[in-house]
Amino acid sequence: MTRSPVACELFRQWQRARGGRAGQATRPFSRGWEDLLEMAGITTATERADAERDARTLDADGWVELRTVPYRPHWIGRILLPLAMEEKWCEAFGFIPPSDEEAKLIREFDWIPSMSFVRDARMSVPFVELVRLNNFIKEGGTERELVPIKERSLEIFGEEKRMDSLVASALFRPGRLDANRDLRCEMIGVPLAWKRGPSDAASQPVIAIENAATWHSFCRWNAGQSVFSAVVYGDGNRFVEGIRYLTDLFEELGGQRRVFYFGDLDLQGLVIPQEAASRARSLGLPPIEAHLWSYRHLLALGSGLGQPWEGEPPSPTLCDWLGECAEQAKQLFSAGHRLAQEHVGWEFLRNKEIAE
Repeated sequence: MTRSPVACELFRQWQRARGGRAGQATRPFSRGWEDLLEMAGITTATERADAERDARTLDADGWVELRTVPYRPHWIGRILLPLAMEEKWCEAFGFIPPSDEEAKLIREFDWIPSMSFVRDARMSVPFVELVRLNNFIKEGGTERELVPIKERSLEIFGEEKRMDSLVASALFRPGRLDANRDLRCEMIGVPLAWKRGPSDAASQPVIAIENAATWHSFCRWNAGQSVFSAVVYGDGNRFVEGIRYLTDLFEELGGQRRVFYFGDLDLQGLVIPQEAASRARSLGLPPIEAHLWSYRHLLALGSGLGQPWEGEPPSPTLCDWLGECAEQAKQLFSAGHRLAQEHVGWEFLRNKEIAE
């Protein structure tokens, strides 16, 4: 189970929502299936098939409960982590409430100042792992070179994925440990896949597309329209961590230029580019702008065709990123619907000019 990307993401989400403490809630934790896939960066057909297989196996074994989409009994709508299974999930991922003996060890150990908070914090990280973190920092870890998080995790814990779970735990809440500062490691996103535009579009903006099918159609369209210097495959949630690779893309293109984004009209479709924009600012990269031409056509083509959506609707603030399209998007979400960007497909694009 701990090797399943969808299970790992569900547990991370549970940790953030519940603080890593089992038995404190009165209602099961749940996530919309599509939202969870987006958050886990599961986008390809193969990955989605594997995730569904894993989820159905977990459901059969009692680890989760699945809810189907109304009138589509073969489609997963939501996934729940039952209250009665919270402790078993914690045990599986190595987050076990300390015994009285472990709690005593934690209280009495000579922690370095930056780790002293663990004496009073409520967390389920084993004493031996806390000591490993403490010793790494104590032995000059904060002066080490910055490396990918999986490399540091392997060094400290002997397991490359352990830190991925820990960074979502109470250990790394604001005012406590910081992976970059204290452990000198960082999340490394998947490099951005992109296709260069025609030579006469060399000075034009870049556009990032959330999903693979629409990316393919936009590349095909751009070959004839010369609208973009490059069409980037955002690959869902992976675009946020991969934003750093825009620097390499700009070097290939000959300099920075505007960066547009076009994705689904749903919660993750708006969260992704705005989180990416925040990271871009911190790296001195251009802001991530909504490609309003695409969103206008998506809203027009999808009028009356929105898919029912039980997930949390985007906040008005998130919608404001859409500029002139914000009000229409808010109406869509108020009706409990979402729109897939694939409405703006090749048969629509082939006869369209962006200057219209």
